[in-house]
Amino acid sequence: MKLLRYGPLGQEKPGILDSAGAIRDLSGVIDDVNPSTVDDATLAKLAALDLSTLPAISGSPRLGACVGNIGKMVCIGLNYSDHAAETGATPPPEPIIFMKSNSAIVGPNDDVRIPRTSVKTDWEIELGFVIGKTAKYVSETNALNHIAGYCIVNDVSERAFQAERSGQWTKGKSCDTFGPTGPWLVTRDEVPDPQNLKMTLDVNGKRYQDGSTKTMIFGVAHIVHYLSQFFTLHPGDVISTGTPPGVGLGVKPNPVFLKAGDEMHLAIDGLGEQHQKCVAD
Repeated sequence: MKLLRYGPLGQEKPGILDSAGAIRDLSGVIDDVNPSTVDDATLAKLAALDLSTLPAISGSPRLGACVGNIGKMVCIGLNYSDHAAETGATPPPEPIIFMKSNSAIVGPNDDVRIPRTSVKTDWEIELGFVIGKTAKYVSETNALNHIAGYCIVNDVSERAFQAERSGQWTKGKSCDTFGPTGPWLVTRDEVPDPQNLKMTLDVNGKRYQDGSTKTMIFGVAHIVHYLSQFFTLHPGDVISTGTPPGVGLGVKPNPVFLKAGDEMHLAIDGLGEQHQKCVAD
């Protein structure tokens, strides 16, 4: 299933894509796609629906983040061997963990706002996954059973804030609109191998990122297992798993950074597409 949320910011309604790619309204079945509705029992209930009986939504409504009321967004840094190489970094011996503020999370096609003092805003296409079942001290073997589904995340990053302003990465990762998420929550039964997904990102029509989850240093199952050793993962939490090579910081000889008017297009096999325009904050 491909679950989604549509409508104005703060007023999103739950929806699902039918076989023809049309949005069907789920408001009569669930209140929202959120931590209370991404459990296995509710997903099984939704999978059994006859979608033709649900109201069809006309036009092209705004899409919100594919999960509402997200508890926390946890991100993994330098998790692709080829991305680490392009930035001159040594691949980490354990996953690098940082948090992205929930106030950064927006819809997949919402504008990305360039902070007023930004000089190095960058892009990062990432595979995200949504926790569906509480995970605490889980084994790697059983880890994928705790995932409700997968989505695209653009881990927009201000590199000067991140690396040149002292302290941790949070200030460079958490600016408003720096977390486009969606368009869909694709349930795990439709993603049999999260370690074999092609992913691309274009800026102004030029392909910068053209990678695959095959080159992850730490795979999805290991990430769930690893994180659960330190803190509990709750239903509705979103984990963003790192980016392949091709970020603006890695462009040689002169890095390329985002500015107002630029447009990004992101895609991951089976998970849909995102499109954002950059605007001045």
